[in-house]
Amino acid sequence: MTPVLSVLVHNKPGVLNRITALFMRKGFNIQSLTVCITENPEISRMTIVMSDMDEAALEQVIKQLHKQIDVLKVTDLTDQAMVARELALIRVSSPIAERAVIHSLIEPFRANIVDVGRETVTVQVTGDAEKIDALIALLRPYGIRELARTGLTALPREAASSADPKRAGEAQVLHI
Repeated sequence: MTPVLSVLVHNKPGVLNRITALFMRKGFNIQSLTVCITENPEISRMTIVMSDMDEAALEQVIKQLHKQIDVLKVTDLTDQAMVARELALIRVSSPIAERAVIHSLIEPFRANIVDVGRETVTVQVTGDAEKIDALIALLRPYGIRELARTGLTALPREAASSADPKRAGEAQVLHI
């Protein structure tokens, strides 16, 4: 199983270092880590994707995260319904004669050309890892010059049973 954790932490210097140091000390590998400020400027969300591990190891990671003073909430998204996306920017060799071909290749992926140079185009694509991997494989024969990927970012889906029409639009409040 490839665990995915969503961790809410205080948005202050040193927190990221302390969290990643915990993983290093325990010998757990992080495949992808995204961190960004939330709707509350005092809180950041970390989406952590780890290498495959068993249930006991995952439980240990979650317990260790809860012990961190700056951790407010840990949510295991591994087996939950979630909205998960990744972003990739792909700079591809693109002589003027091949640009129409590249555009037709990226269109089914709902990708966009976000920058055009004399010899290259930069393609932006969002989606799951499989979608991005497939587009990269299609563009590879044209010559990928540079590639940047964000890693996974995710939120749990709202449970259909918990959706109360009277509370539609209300945000869940986290008290610090």
